[in-house]
Amino acid sequence: MPPRRRILSLWFPRLGAERILRQERMDPLLPFAVVATQGAAQMLHSLSAGASAAGLRRDQPLRDALAMCPALTTRLRNPQAEGGFLASLRRWAGKYSPWVGMAGEEGLTVDITGCAHLFGGEEGLLASVDEDCERLGLTVRAGVADTQGAAWALARFAGVAASHHRSGDAVDQEARATRSRAAKRRHWERGGAAPQIRAAGVEAQRIAPPGQMRTALAGLPLAALRLEEDVVAQLSRLGLRRVSDLVDQPRGPLSRRFGPGVVLRIDQALGQVPEPVSPVAEARPFAVRMTLPDPIGLEEDVLAGLDRLLPRLCDTVGRAGRGVRMIRLQAYRSDHTMQWVSAGLAKATSDPERIRPLLAMKVAEIDAGHGIDMLRLEAVQTEPVQEREMVGHLEAGEVIARRLASVTAHDDLVARIGARVGMDQITRWHPASSHIPEKTALVLAAAWSSAADSWPDPPVPRPLMLWRPEVVMAPEVPRLNGGFRWRGRDFAVEGTTGPERIAPEWWLDDPEWRSGTRDYWRVTVQSGERLWLFFAHGGAMSKGWFCQGQFA
Repeated sequence: MPPRRRILSLWFPRLGAERILRQERMDPLLPFAVVATQGAAQMLHSLSAGASAAGLRRDQPLRDALAMCPALTTRLRNPQAEGGFLASLRRWAGKYSPWVGMAGEEGLTVDITGCAHLFGGEEGLLASVDEDCERLGLTVRAGVADTQGAAWALARFAGVAASHHRSGDAVDQEARATRSRAAKRRHWERGGAAPQIRAAGVEAQRIAPPGQMRTALAGLPLAALRLEEDVVAQLSRLGLRRVSDLVDQPRGPLSRRFGPGVVLRIDQALGQVPEPVSPVAEARPFAVRMTLPDPIGLEEDVLAGLDRLLPRLCDTVGRAGRGVRMIRLQAYRSDHTMQWVSAGLAKATSDPERIRPLLAMKVAEIDAGHGIDMLRLEAVQTEPVQEREMVGHLEAGEVIARRLASVTAHDDLVARIGARVGMDQITRWHPASSHIPEKTALVLAAAWSSAADSWPDPPVPRPLMLWRPEVVMAPEVPRLNGGFRWRGRDFAVEGTTGPERIAPEWWLDDPEWRSGTRDYWRVTVQSGERLWLFFAHGGAMSKGWFCQGQFA
């Protein structure tokens, strides 16, 4: 029988602050915080032990924090540096098991199945983790259980008392008249004091015995199940505040009211749905940097540094048989902070002439501050590319060259526009395999799709403008014999062409096509407009005339 899986979850609640404290050799008891920009406000993102002792909290506005603690020292958040620091910790955690994965921006997940005995058992392994982190100057909280969800919950919420979303929602604060009618409720539900989870024995709570996840998680707050904040708030308003309150509820109503994600998180925590640890593969970094003898601050100087870095990076990426899809320019300032800009390409390339204009458009967004003393250029995302060679006759080669040149120009245009408005905002139409008029084209992201070689011709001309079918007031007969009324106007028919009969897709229940088979007509009216009308023969809905488009 294979051994039961055991998962170790590590959480570093002060990762951002302690990274800078270690780097600048500052006193860990100093009130210190890492600040992140959220919209137009600056919020505290990571706190040192001294800042927490001063009464500050995470996600607190910086102005309020300075009013409470004028001696607070702050630094701007650098998420890329924090990610690199967490990657270093992931390599350190490899001493306990080769299966180490990421758990958000501040955590790691380690599969320690069959490894704990090498450190004197699970208690000895946790003691080794605490010792290493204390030596590194890091705060860590750990949890061990059979599943990722249970270990994650113990690492973050072991010893934390469950509380209501707001004070007015507590069951023990309900009206006296309501309590008097609930004679069969437990004592604390009849108005007595609600039981509190004691913080004592936190060390023992960090380890869930094998097969006892339900017992270990029962008293933890609902947030321990990795639920969304709004879902936790809704459940709290219903009087559900502990994991045991939610686990005992019927799954059907929970899924219908709060979505399948709630049931999935419960099953993952209890081991009823597998959630394996996925170790992160070591990525090959493609990056170059330049250390400057004196700080710079002019845009021209940054562009000059870019011109020296970009060919080196492209040469390295090209020799690896890859192309750049996403590139980032980082400017390290003399005050130990960093500014960066990034650009995406519609097609992977290692040609510096196609990459430079995209970064040059964004260099002006970099705030040099007191000066930039190092530039770093990194290919964040790369893809394999294949070099094309001209083969065949001279005429064929010229045709291929013109086609490749047009494709390159189109990709460069998409990349330039995407650098300003975002790659996801640029879309293209692509033919779809459907005979339904409104389904003959798909909307795809231009940067992640290729243009169609050709569009299939419809059996009869289709209008340039299409909209959802609108009711037309006309006799309920399959042919227009006179005028009709549409959009509050009366129209006189001069000529009709058709019909083109289109049947619905019988394998789909499309609400728009419940009116049955349609006969489409091209109708010319006296005012000169050419409309696209159809007569619905009726199905689940009544028959009649509708207008769906207009020809140019």
